[in-house]
Amino acid sequence: MNQVTANMAGNVWKVVVKAGDQVENGQDIVILESMKMEIPIAAEASGTIKELKVNEGDFVNEGDVIAVIE
Repeated sequence: MNQVTANMAGNVWKVVVKAGDQVENGQDIVILESMKMEIPIAAEASGTIKELKVNEGDFVNEGDVIAVIE
């Protein structure tokens, strides 16, 4: 099991995947918006999205878990 975490604080601008989706290492999972910049957050391992911990519009802090990959 692998947890994908936010590398900076920001708002979840777009959720690209949903629970149950297959993802590859490096594939974008969500896009954060911070200081008018879009920051893609990618999967750190290949597998299946077991759980998404955020929704569009949520605010995350650095280190918050965004998704769990199994």
